[in-house]
This record gives sequence, structure tokens and C-alpha cells, in this order.
Amino acid sequence: MEPIIIECVPNYSEGRDRAVIDAIVEAIASVEGVKVLDVDPGEATNRTVVTFVGAPEPVCEAAFRGARKAQEVIDMRRHHGAHPRSGATDVLPLIPIAGITLEECAVLARKLAERLYTGLGIPCYCYEAAAFTPERRNLATCRSGEYEALPEKMADPLRKPDFGGAYDETVARSGATNVGARNFLIAVNFNLNTTSTRRAMAVAFDVREKGRMAREGGSPAGALLKDAAGEPIWIPGTLKGCKAIGWYIDEYGIAQVSMNITNIDAVPLHVAFEEVCRAATARGLRVTGTEIVGLVPKKVLLAAGRFYLARQQRSLGISEGEIIRIAVRSMSLDDLKPFNPREKVVEYLMEDEAELAARQRLVRMSVAGFARETASESPAPGGGSVSAYMGALGAALATMVANLSAHKRGWDERWKEFSDVAEAGQAVLEELLALVDEDTAAFNRIMGALSMPKGTPEEKAQRATALEEATLYAATVPLQTMEAALKALPLALQMAREGNPASASDAGVAALAAVAGIRGAALNVRINAAGLRDPAPARPLLARADAVIAEALALQDQVLAAVEAHVGGH
Repeated sequence: MEPIIIECVPNYSEGRDRAVIDAIVEAIASVEGVKVLDVDPGEATNRTVVTFVGAPEPVCEAAFRGARKAQEVIDMRRHHGAHPRSGATDVLPLIPIAGITLEECAVLARKLAERLYTGLGIPCYCYEAAAFTPERRNLATCRSGEYEALPEKMADPLRKPDFGGAYDETVARSGATNVGARNFLIAVNFNLNTTSTRRAMAVAFDVREKGRMAREGGSPAGALLKDAAGEPIWIPGTLKGCKAIGWYIDEYGIAQVSMNITNIDAVPLHVAFEEVCRAATARGLRVTGTEIVGLVPKKVLLAAGRFYLARQQRSLGISEGEIIRIAVRSMSLDDLKPFNPREKVVEYLMEDEAELAARQRLVRMSVAGFARETASESPAPGGGSVSAYMGALGAALATMVANLSAHKRGWDERWKEFSDVAEAGQAVLEELLALVDEDTAAFNRIMGALSMPKGTPEEKAQRATALEEATLYAATVPLQTMEAALKALPLALQMAREGNPASASDAGVAALAAVAGIRGAALNVRINAAGLRDPAPARPLLARADAVIAEALALQDQVLAAVEAHVGGH
């Protein structure tokens, strides 16, 4: 299941006092499940931007604690800086990264704004997707007049905060906070094979939503054209929601189109890249590469990689890492300096390597290492993990046949058919690889329950309950393995019948491996179910296990018959 991740990028009205900044960041980082990715103080603006990510509940809690600490350590009556601001915590946007929609983030933002007012007395305006009225979608409208205008605004029924009362000493100190929800913004520079700022700016005008001012004859030297009200007429660019300018970067000796993509769902990164390439080519220029400024969600690079694979009529059923490498190469993300996804992708930065290694201890081993670990005197990994791995190998082989078929000479028009199979196979493969370690983790839960104290009646009861729960879970996990491995068999059957005939035997082995994994996992369902004191929860598990085996054996027979049609008689 895809993890639910949101990002929060609060801006605090302090960029000079490191002790104050550190206190706020420490308050944010105190919430378990939140990871601070970046702290960017600005002395001239007297403002610090903090970026942190996590699941919705801990992120909202961290945002609250950060605002509470900012209220304690920042006095807006003494604040001065170059950037517009209305409070100690000036803006507080929630941004969907994975597994959550912008609309759901807007609901969270409104609840957070209400909590900041009821819990801390901080008046709040809701902006962008969280706005209650259309005019307040614009942050500038919410922040109009800045901190100094709050007494007047809070007394005006049309300008008062969405959450707030009368202006008082608390507000005088903390100011107001603008809480919003917005899409992830990508800051990106497109490198050009020119040193001309003017030509880079022309490309920027071609593509940015705002476009350029119309001139007589369409010439840059022509007089500006105006409407009946005397206002300049604008010719819009081709990319909605994108802001762009052209500039020269002395460090690299090139001109760039610098762009902010404000809605990555409407204009994905690869779409912007392709459009800038088109506009540059039309002006005799070439885009030599792309520079992502800051971080990106993983889905941005995966979408780009899949786009370029599809354009090449290549199978999309390859690993996540390979898809991202295609994206990096296709958009030349490493044109100016190395591009390391582990340092640029939000989800990868969230991963705790120690925790990940512990969670994926077995699947991170070499093939030889896994075999030797299984052969050791330790009871885990055992048959359950090996069964999940056999199922994974079955899914992997079916995926391989699909990929080979997609690339077969003369079958180009069928690439999408086989790519779909390969994508489905990749999903099954990942599910089964996760179950390799999960089965061992389930066994360890039983061992943990057995090691619980049993000196008193209460301890005995707690131990018995924990053991029953762990045993039931240990019976459930191999059933999940059976269900997952079963998904590999229709893929193997399709490839045995319709895939590359030269790989028919591989489709047969895929079926045999999947069925071996299913039957092995069934033994683990049964042995763990037999250890339950209450047999009732085990009955549906055992019934389903029998049904899966029957379905798997029937599919195996069909696969082998199809394979025999290809290899028999030779």
C-alpha cells in the first residue's frame, strides 16, 4: 500500500537569530514520524523556511508545535524584514506528496487553522485550496497590509480572519498565520546552448502562462498594444500555471529558462521539458539539460520515465530504479552536476536506512547469502519466507517473458499489450518480496510472545493473549503470500500462450515456481493455524488456502499445456 505523505513548508518571521530558529526546528522535530528535510534562513528577509514531511497526523502536530514555539520566541512588534509577513508563523501550507489528494490536505489545513486559534489564540486566514472564499485563494489577499494592518482588518467583517476574534495582546505579539493547502511546486531550470539572456527570456515568454505583452506587427520593437481601457494586451503562453523568466548563470556560463511549475498534476515536469524544448528549437536553440532546484516527489520522475519509455514503445514493467534512470537520462538531469535520486526525491529522503535495512533484511541479501542464511541453524528464515521468495521468482519470470515479448522484433505494435503484463508482474513481484521479510517478522512475533514473563496470573494471561494474536498473524501472512503468488499464474498463462515462443519454457517455470510458493505457504498456514487455542479464526483461513491451491493447480495445468504446445516434439 502506498504510504500517505504530506509536506509542510512553514515560513517563520525570523532569519537572523540562530537560537530562535533552532528552537522552532527542535519543536517540529520532536514529533515522532516527522522528518525535517531543510532549514533555509534568510538574513535580509528576516525569514526562515522549514521543510518537513511525514504522515498527515504527525505533520499537523509538528506544524502546531512549531507555531506554538514561534509564538513564544518571536515578538512581531519588533520584527522587520524585506519579505511581506503577517505573523510569527507567516504561512503554513500543507502539500500532498503521496497517497493523499489536495482536497484532503485542504480539510487538514482548515482543521489546523481552527486548532491554532482555539489552542493558541492565533488568528488564521485560509488560502489557496483551503480558502473558504474565492478571493482568499490568493495569499496576497490574505496578507494584504501585512502585520501592521491586523487591528483594522480584524475589526472589518469583510477582512477579518477565517478563525479569530478581537485584536488583543496575543495577536499583537504573534500576528496572524496564513494556513493553506497547495500542490507541490517544482522549481526547475532548463539549460540552453546560448549565453543570451534575451533569447532565454523569449523562450520563457513563449511558454509561461502569463505570456508576453502584445506589440504591433508582433515585433519586439513594435509599440505596445492596449485594450479599450488602456491596459496592455497579453498573449498567453502555452503552459498553464507555470511562471518563467530567462537569465544568465555566470557559474555555468549558460543562459537558462527558470521556471516554477505550480500544478504538477496539470503540467508534469516532462511536459514542461518537452514544451521548452519545442519553443527553444523554434528559436534556433537547444535545451541541453534540466536542473531541479530543491526536492521532487517520486511520482514526478516515475511519470517522466514512463512517458519516455512509452514514447520509445518500450515496456513500462521494469523496476522503479530503472524507470527513474530513464527519466534522468531523457531530461539530462545530470547535465550540470550529478543527480542522485536519494538526495532529491522526497520519499527517499524520508527513509531511515537503518529501519529500512532491518525491514528488508532478507531481500537485501545476495542469492547466495539468502540460501546460506536459510541453511543456518536459525529457524528463520524458514519455509514461509522461502515460499514467498519462490512466488516472487515466479512473478519475476512471467514479467521477464512479457518484457522480452514487448521488445521482440516484428511485434512492435503489441508492445503495450506486453508492457501491461510486465507492469502487473512488477507489482506482484514487489508484493511478494515484502512478504519474504514479513513472514520472518511474523515468526519473530511468536518468539517474542513466548519470551514474555509468566510469573503471575496476569502475566500468564497477557502472554497467552499475545501468543494467540501472534500465531493468528503468522497464519495470516502465508495466506497473503498464497494470494499474491496466485496473481502470477494468469500472467504466466498469458505469456505461455501469447508471449515470445522462445521464452515459453520460462513461462512454464514461472508457473511451477508460483505454485511451489503457494503450496509451501499453505503448509505454513496450516501449521500456525493448528497452534491456535481457538480454532474459529482459523477456519476461513484454511478454507481459503484450499481454494487457492485448487485454483493454482488448475492454472498450472493450463500453463504447462500451453508450454508443451511450444516445446513438445523437439
